[in-house]
Amino acid sequence: MKFTETAWKIFNQSIEDYHVSDDVNTLINNPFEKDSLERILYAKNWIDTVQWHLEDIIRDENIDPAEALQLKRTIDASNQKRTDLVEYIDSWFLTKFENITPKPEAKINTETPAWAVDRLSILALKVYHMSLEANRESASEEHRKNCQAKLDVLLIQKEDLSTSIDQLLADIENGNVKMKVYKQMKMYNDESLNPILYQKGNRNEKTSFFLEYLLY
Repeated sequence: MKFTETAWKIFNQSIEDYHVSDDVNTLINNPFEKDSLERILYAKNWIDTVQWHLEDIIRDENIDPAEALQLKRTIDASNQKRTDLVEYIDSWFLTKFENITPKPEAKINTETPAWAVDRLSILALKVYHMSLEANRESASEEHRKNCQAKLDVLLIQKEDLSTSIDQLLADIENGNVKMKVYKQMKMYNDESLNPILYQKGNRNEKTSFFLEYLLY
């Protein structure tokens, strides 16, 4: 089975598992073996799925301002966790390909494998929710028709993105593409770089704790 076929299956399992309770406060129950790539992919999509619904909630025009502020901070924290886990996935790929010597003419891709996987995870959520809208009985026929047209495009995008990711991984393995990773170094979430957050704690320790909880 190709990598993207496995990833797509795991992403959809995560989405289905989340929607059993459909509650942003539901704790992850990762079913995959410790240290496996499958476990990491499940955790990645779980973050994306929770954040998808947080983004829905905060757009309620009648939301209490205090609740909205708290949600905004939760979303900011979720974005940082998402970035951290993407970099964790890239570290997994770096280890996998550490014995590969790129060819002298090897190219450098515009994005790392993990950031492409990040887009595939979000795409799985788009397909899931657009499918719900395309089949929502309470919606008008025109609405369902428009959503079906969008769903058709998303499914084509899924095939194209999957092919691109699998080709990228094959090119790295064959030495045709050189894998390079740059940390995102987001300054606004870093308590040593954002002057508003100076002396407010150590984000890296929080991130380490979060990843330990999520993956182990």
